[in-house]
Amino acid sequence: MYHCRAPKNKAELEQYYQLRWQILRQPWQQPMGSEKDELEAQSYHRVVVDDMDNIIGAGRLHKYSQDQAQIRYMAVSDEYRGVGIGKLLINELEGVAAQMGVKTLELNARDNVIGFYQQLGYLDQGYSHTLYGEVSHNKMTKTIENSAEHLAKLADNLQQIWHQTIPLSKVMNINICYFDQQSLITNCDPTVNKNLHDTMFAGSIYTLATLTGWGWVYFALQSLSHQADIVLAQGNIRYIAPLAGVANARTSLNLVTGNAEPLIQGKNARFNIEVEVCCGEQVVAVFTGSYVAIAKR
Repeated sequence: MYHCRAPKNKAELEQYYQLRWQILRQPWQQPMGSEKDELEAQSYHRVVVDDMDNIIGAGRLHKYSQDQAQIRYMAVSDEYRGVGIGKLLINELEGVAAQMGVKTLELNARDNVIGFYQQLGYLDQGYSHTLYGEVSHNKMTKTIENSAEHLAKLADNLQQIWHQTIPLSKVMNINICYFDQQSLITNCDPTVNKNLHDTMFAGSIYTLATLTGWGWVYFALQSLSHQADIVLAQGNIRYIAPLAGVANARTSLNLVTGNAEPLIQGKNARFNIEVEVCCGEQVVAVFTGSYVAIAKR
């Protein structure tokens, strides 16, 4: 039985890079380190492991815009080729991409695996480049499907409320990426939220986190068909690291206390919500907000 997941610790991450080098660089006499680039910290890394937790497959997803991402560094151990490891990796990376609001995926495929990616729905866009003067690649793309229709409608309604009532949210192009009543993920356009250091404005990070928490409360009210005015009573944020890539903010059921039930008795409902702002899988800021849903009388 094979499982696809993120590397658990530093040791597994090193094994992951070792496999990338062994399969993708060593045969062309490239040095250790050539299997990495400057985007590793901004990316989503996945491994396939066997029953003994041996890493037998590796792949990476990197978002380079608000709704576009690239799959790179796909590697499968020689002895495990042809048993579905590559498909398992692609399915997992596509799932991550969908949750992060990606609409278009691309990758550069070597000549001998173009057919494999075509079977998975990727379109061959023609020649891309030749690596090390001998390994030809073609660019391939795939459109990622949106979430369930009823959830997409809820997300569209919320985005319209934001963009119509909070001008900054429209300028930042804050969007709902994913919501399944367990988790909420949002993002914004990186091109309009960068400072002179080419990292995200602290104010933009705060705004994205604040509206993500606000959005959780909005969805909680919708699930019970309640109408209320949502206000932020208190907010605090801890900045951990600069955000150089594409931001996403996320919260989930285990990061929320409070619910909308007091509204049934005409009382205000209170929510305490923690929101993590991330670049790839790295948490770069943590926001804690106290929200009040004010009952309409």
